[in-house]
Amino acid sequence: MKYIRLTKEQLEELQSEFINFLATQSITGEEWTKIKQDTPEVAEDELDVFSDLIWEGVLNKVAYLENISDQQMHLFQLTDKEMKLIAVKVMNPKIDLTTKIGFDWFKKNWQSDFVEYMTASKAYTEEKNLDKFQLIKQGSVITKGELYQWFQSMIEAPKTP
Repeated sequence: MKYIRLTKEQLEELQSEFINFLATQSITGEEWTKIKQDTPEVAEDELDVFSDLIWEGVLNKVAYLENISDQQMHLFQLTDKEMKLIAVKVMNPKIDLTTKIGFDWFKKNWQSDFVEYMTASKAYTEEKNLDKFQLIKQGSVITKGELYQWFQSMIEAPKTP
């Protein structure tokens, strides 16, 4: 298995896709019930293969990830060739970015001396989707990228004298 197995809830949400997956292997509903009962290890293998296929599809499409903790934000843009990062660190120990109050403080004070920024980029390894998946395993979530794009526009905005 390349990634991780989908949760029971995720598999339930993807029930029709899983049925189609089984159908491509000429496995009927009756046969699937029999496989689960008689050879559970084969059923486990099928779930693993299906999970990897779903993850591949998701990871091929993901363009932005965010990992926000109490004092830091790691915002990623996932391009074809590299992962771009905008990192934000809040040096005010009283601020927790994961709360509404903390994030509201940040929106008002993002240019203050209490906030540091860093940008970086990194080429993918041979396994681009595995690189993306590692970020998700470390706590990043898939987003539409609004926060990254906003920061990018602020970074690229011409400085007024």
